[in-house]
Amino acid sequence: MSEVSFDLSIDMNMLLRPATRVCTRSLQTSARANSVKQSLQAFSGISPCRNRQNTSPEFSTKESLTSRRAITSSASQFQQIGSNEAQRISTSSKMPGDDHYLTLQCPDKAGIVYAVTGLLAKENLTILDLQQFSDPDSKTFFMRVHFGHTAELGGLQESMKKLAADMQMDYQIRRVDEKPKILIMVSKIGHCLNDLLFRVKSGQLKVEVPIIVSNHPEFAELAKNNGIEFHHLPVTKDTKEKQEAQILDLIAKYNIDLVVLARYMQVLSPRLCREMSGKIINIHHSFLPSFKGAKPYHQAYERGVKIIGATAHFVTADLDEGPIIEQRVARVDHALSPKELVEEGSNVESQVLAAAVKWWSEKRVFLNGVKTVVFN
Repeated sequence: MSEVSFDLSIDMNMLLRPATRVCTRSLQTSARANSVKQSLQAFSGISPCRNRQNTSPEFSTKESLTSRRAITSSASQFQQIGSNEAQRISTSSKMPGDDHYLTLQCPDKAGIVYAVTGLLAKENLTILDLQQFSDPDSKTFFMRVHFGHTAELGGLQESMKKLAADMQMDYQIRRVDEKPKILIMVSKIGHCLNDLLFRVKSGQLKVEVPIIVSNHPEFAELAKNNGIEFHHLPVTKDTKEKQEAQILDLIAKYNIDLVVLARYMQVLSPRLCREMSGKIINIHHSFLPSFKGAKPYHQAYERGVKIIGATAHFVTADLDEGPIIEQRVARVDHALSPKELVEEGSNVESQVLAAAVKWWSEKRVFLNGVKTVVFN
């Protein structure tokens, strides 16, 4: 009996240390702590504490072991159920390729957004992005909706036809992954052409370029290297009508959606502008409306400007007067020569034209009289 009391007194002295020390990792590495641990185990048959790394409880009976196996089995089953559920949701979800653009414009009035979004909700479609603008001058409403996810548009098309008739609305629905076809026209200066082809090849511009037309043969090899058909169509004052008739034939043959003038240094005839109205984008190498016509950089040099720029616009029969899509500028100073201004401006031209084509291809550009609405 006295021996037991002696052991307990030692244990009590050792246990007078702060309680936090008993439950730390130092308890397992300290020799004195191990001594206490062994003494308590000898006295009561239990461990004074449990190793943090051993978080599983000990089971001493068959019933407890059975319970433990049941718990482990249930956890595995729940994990398997969750995995199957996630797989089911993933495989049943719609693919991004089933996304569409809905673009429309109509006379402005109350309830347009409510009506259109109501039709989308009726078809159980998800609005991924919506942009709208009401022009107070023209009293015209513009809207662009990116929605998903469905490959079947029969119900929506039927509903939109009725709504368009009621609201005098022009609208279009197009798949997001559908690539419009572009005809690029160029003369002898190729930086914009090179930039566009690079962006198409790298996937930055989601368009198709089946043909390139030029009034000079310089870029035939570039077109060939990119796997694009090249048409050399020389033009003079006397052959202009015939040459443009060939261009219109190519537009019809390849189902061209947009003509891009990538420094094509010819003035288009009123006929071609009329037949492709709203479907020709030009890059003009100045910040319009300043310095129209030929050699704008030389005009800028003579005026001593501090800013040069570039303008992408739709082509009309009025030279460099079409609705503007995008403009950007670069700062210059008195020390730059006309040649250096041209070099500085070429970078801006490439950026502006690429931006305009990209926004058009994503259905972000709307004609609004002599102006544009651009949801960029």
